[in-house]
Amino acid sequence: MTPVLDPSSFSSVSKCATKHLNLIYHVEFDRRVLKGKVALTVEVLEDKLSSLVQFSFDPSKLSLCLLDLITSPHIHIYVGQHVIVEIEYETSPSATALQWLTPTQTAGKKHPYLFSQCQATHCRTMIPCQDSPSVKHTYYAQVSVPRELVALMSALHDGQEPDPSDSSRVIYRFRQPVSVTEIGPRSRVWSEKEYVDEAAFEFSETESMLKTAESLAGPYVWGQYDVLVLPPSFPYGGMENPCLTFVTPTVLAGDRSLAGVIAHEISHSWTGNLVTNRTWEGIFWLNEGHTVYIERMIARCMASEQLRQFKGIGGWKELQESVKQFGANNVLTNLVPNLHEVDTDEAFSSVPYEKGFALLYHLEELLGGPEVFMGFVKSYIQLFAYGTVTTEEWKNYLFTYFKDKMDILNKVDWNAWMHTPGMAPVKPQYDTTMADACTALCQRWVKAKEEDLASFTEADVKKLNSPQLIEFMALLLQEEPLPLSHVKKMQEVYQLNSVKNAEVRFRWLRICVKAHWEEAVPLALKMATEQGRMKFTRPLFKEVYNFSKYSDEAVKTFKENRGALHPVTAMMVVKDLKING
Repeated sequence: MTPVLDPSSFSSVSKCATKHLNLIYHVEFDRRVLKGKVALTVEVLEDKLSSLVQFSFDPSKLSLCLLDLITSPHIHIYVGQHVIVEIEYETSPSATALQWLTPTQTAGKKHPYLFSQCQATHCRTMIPCQDSPSVKHTYYAQVSVPRELVALMSALHDGQEPDPSDSSRVIYRFRQPVSVTEIGPRSRVWSEKEYVDEAAFEFSETESMLKTAESLAGPYVWGQYDVLVLPPSFPYGGMENPCLTFVTPTVLAGDRSLAGVIAHEISHSWTGNLVTNRTWEGIFWLNEGHTVYIERMIARCMASEQLRQFKGIGGWKELQESVKQFGANNVLTNLVPNLHEVDTDEAFSSVPYEKGFALLYHLEELLGGPEVFMGFVKSYIQLFAYGTVTTEEWKNYLFTYFKDKMDILNKVDWNAWMHTPGMAPVKPQYDTTMADACTALCQRWVKAKEEDLASFTEADVKKLNSPQLIEFMALLLQEEPLPLSHVKKMQEVYQLNSVKNAEVRFRWLRICVKAHWEEAVPLALKMATEQGRMKFTRPLFKEVYNFSKYSDEAVKTFKENRGALHPVTAMMVVKDLKING
């Protein structure tokens, strides 16, 4: 295995590796802290090691900094030996991995709520650990919470019992033996009761997706696949915690049209959780590019190849938007970027997802089509299962698997794909069958004169399904802002203000604000603050901020609602709105 150098972690991952973690948590909502005790089983990888300099803590974020746990010159630990390190600690109320919600910030308004979000480098603020994706380990956990609450973890439930030290509390136990309301035979949906029925309907195809993914990528090794619908402040669409996928309530569209989020997180069970990028630097695309590829193969199997192609078209637009946001010469638009002294949260974008998918789709076309290339992806997963991988190792295996097609692979401009900023060097030629109606309607609006507005009717969008309506909106956002009269007419005939689908509503409100429709500003700010998904919140705030008349209103609204947003979301909006302090 290639020696690990992780610029996003201080942990000595080349000298020692955590193999198991035994965790005891006492959740204190009043103080907003976790009182913890952790026992780490650490394997020594370097002979005569006398110092474990392995824990990547930020002392400003946690109550202690552990760097030299064993420093005696008389103690020598040899390769292959295991050391158990026990630590008692307490998190900081400002730990960035944790978001504490008051009862008023929840749907039920009765009880407090806590969730963790560790990707990419926030786990170190809640657990003393080697916070690098190169380190994969099993764990066992006990979590004490007030008895009216339920604890869930990315692991298998191992029972519960009254807390012997406090009769008002319950201890939940969990085990994760794999390194790292019933909606199916191995799936349940968890949420506040206000979301349960809606979520059960929305995710009713979970088992079909799991079976389809297994037919593509191999057995699902994690046992249970549950879905937890988090409060609206959750900053991402979903998060692939093993056994327990986190999702945002913004995917509850009422028509299963946004179930692609679940397909994506299910796909992570193979690429991300089973096979993991060794560090965040330069190889995050191995997680996300392959996951998008499998997600769209699921769509192909469950629906049609046309749908897969259509999703590819939408993904290309998302890549264009990210490249425009960063700048075409920004190294963060490289598929393999350099992250030295770069905050991984600031580097997050659609680039590893969509540039990664574009590369895999390009290789698929060169090497024999989807069935042939999916055969490689499945073999790659089997080879690196339960481990971590680098881009170089992936590429070497690609050349080994397709050894009879070396001449084709040698003609690929690998430097342009991997190490050159901007858009992918080859634009895929997707089937536009599903996109043609979206493009035609978009161009009708773009080219329409005032006298043409009467020709638009509700029937225009009745012909489109939800993904096509999203694509229509995305196309309009790539054009120059529409005249205000056009946007008002669009609302009159399509009634878009009443659409529940968050992906549609988000794009529609951006179109309105770009057209300087003042009535849309409070609606945009309301959506930016009533949920905290960064995909929606950041662009909506930026759109209002760029409407010069309302720049101050955008800043004021953010400051008033900052406490309800996840720390990562708030940090990024501060930068977007150029707020000092």
